[in-house]
Amino acid sequence: MDNLQKENERLSKKSNLSKSIDDVQATIDLLANARDSIRLLKRLLTMSADPTSASITLAKLQNPVKQSFDKVNEDLKDVHSGLTKYQKALDKKFKTTPFPTTEYDALASHPSLINRAIAMHLLREGQFSVASTFLSEVAADPPPSTHAEHPSEQKLDLNSLGSESLQKQFSEMYHILHQLRNERNLLPAIEWARSKHEALEARGSNLEFELGRLQFVWLFMGGGTHANTGNALNGPKGALAYARREFNMFQDKYLREIQNLTGALAFLPNLQGSPYNRIFYNDSAWEEVANSFTREFCSLLGLSADSPLYIAATAGAIALPTLLKLASIMKEKKTEWTTQDELPVRTHMPLYEEGSNNTH
Repeated sequence: MDNLQKENERLSKKSNLSKSIDDVQATIDLLANARDSIRLLKRLLTMSADPTSASITLAKLQNPVKQSFDKVNEDLKDVHSGLTKYQKALDKKFKTTPFPTTEYDALASHPSLINRAIAMHLLREGQFSVASTFLSEVAADPPPSTHAEHPSEQKLDLNSLGSESLQKQFSEMYHILHQLRNERNLLPAIEWARSKHEALEARGSNLEFELGRLQFVWLFMGGGTHANTGNALNGPKGALAYARREFNMFQDKYLREIQNLTGALAFLPNLQGSPYNRIFYNDSAWEEVANSFTREFCSLLGLSADSPLYIAATAGAIALPTLLKLASIMKEKKTEWTTQDELPVRTHMPLYEEGSNNTH
């Protein structure tokens, strides 16, 4: 304790800012006097006066001002040295008593929300049996209550999530996606889009026409022998018959696109070298339509196209190294992050599809 008291007295006597303040004030006075001198010279300026007087006055200031700043820096070095020694004395004296930590796990007080996010992720990924087992285990051993957690967050079961309804919806979505990606069968997706015509129109969605356009291309290029021809002929004739039957409802909004599709008939002998090549030889068309279908399906359910848990985990994995480095620096410097509405450092995140405002 004697050493700590000694360092405290030294800090009070020698390592204070009084000397620095005096030196700074002396510099200010020096500059103020020079300013007044230059003003006076301007007033007395006559034809016979020396016009370089102001420059001479400023030149004379150069060394005194530099010396003043050097004194201030030396004073601050003494202050910094005194603070460092005092801090070491404090650490040595109270090394067995750790400084209070401000680390806070914001999610620890909301276990039900975390479990809900996990269950929702499993449901939307089609892992229905895993989600059911997970919810059953949570119900059998619920997380402890906390004061910070809202009472409605405590209940987490099949009914609270609407699990049966969601399971039915996502089962339909994965069935349609399987038909799109694996079977090259557009009819289930087209039927779903027709049943949701008004809701998709209200969203300004192009999905219904995108599906019909891909069906036209599929038929035009020869299609297949299974049921997704919709009882239409394959080849250009079958595609043209499909366009006459199905594209009437799209003419007002997609007339140009329909003309491009039917205009390809004139280039049939050399379609690959025609201006319509990009429409009929697009390897990513099926995956693009599948992604559009997934996005619209989830949006009508009030969900984002990407799993919130996946987005949160990805964003956390990207930001975590930077934030851990920042936390270690703050801990070492014994400083705090006081900004509440933004991160203390810039973190670049990938772009995700725009989803619903609903949080699950």
